[in-house]
Amino acid sequence: MTSTRLPGKVLMEIGGKPVLQILIERLKRSKYINEIVIASTDNKADDPIELLGNKLNIPVFRGSEEDVLGRVTGAVESVKGDLIVEVTGDCPLMDPEVMDKVIEEYLNQFPEYDYVTNIGYVENQVREIPIGMDIRVFTFKDLKHISEITDDPEDREHVSLYFFRTGKDKYKLLNVKTPDEWKRDYNVRIALDTAEDFQFIEKVYTEVSKINPEFGLKDILNFLDENKDLLKLNSQVIQKTVSNL
Repeated sequence: MTSTRLPGKVLMEIGGKPVLQILIERLKRSKYINEIVIASTDNKADDPIELLGNKLNIPVFRGSEEDVLGRVTGAVESVKGDLIVEVTGDCPLMDPEVMDKVIEEYLNQFPEYDYVTNIGYVENQVREIPIGMDIRVFTFKDLKHISEITDDPEDREHVSLYFFRTGKDKYKLLNVKTPDEWKRDYNVRIALDTAEDFQFIEKVYTEVSKINPEFGLKDILNFLDENKDLLKLNSQVIQKTVSNL
C-alpha cells in the first residue's frame, strides 16, 4: 500500500473489484497452483490487504517491509510450500495459461533446472513476454538457502534476483520461449506502477472482459492490435531495474 509511485495501487478498484482480487481470481484458474498466499508487510498501512485476504479466504503472511526475500520465504513456510510460483501483486491481468506454461516447463524438465522463468535475463536473452506477465518458478529449499546466505540489499528486495545474478553459475536456469501468439513487435506494458498504468489496465480490463470474461494474454494483444492508441497511455513509464544483471 506504500508504493512510492502509486500509493494504494493493489487495492485500487476496477469494476468494483480491487486489482489484487482480480489477480487472485485469475491465479485460481491455474491447473497447477495448490495454494495462494499473499506476502504482505507488517506495516499498519497494509491492514486492508489482510482484510481482503480474509474476505477471499486467502492466507496472508506479514513480514518485513524492506526484506522482501525474508518475507516471501516466511510466507511459503507458513503454508508448507515446496515449489514456489512467484507472481508480484502489480501484475493484475496475469494470464493463467502463461503461468501454467512456465510451470509445465519446470515440471517437464525437473530436476534439470533450478529456476525457470519467462522474463529473459538468462544468458542475456531478450524479454519477449509483455511486462506484467512475469513468472518465476523455483523450490522453497533453494530460496530458504539463499535467504540464509545473502545480505545484499538488492537480493533482499528482489526475491529471486540471486538466482540469475550472483548465483547464476551455481544454479541451472531456463528461460521459456514465448509463443508467437504472445509476442508483438511493439512494446506492451501490463504492470501497475503508475497512474498511467492504471488508466491503461482499467481500459483493457473493461473492454476485453466484454469480449471474453476469462480473457488471456492472446485476447489482450488481439484487442491492442486494433486499439494501438491505448499503448500511448503508459508507453513513457520506465520499468525499474537492478544493477549488473
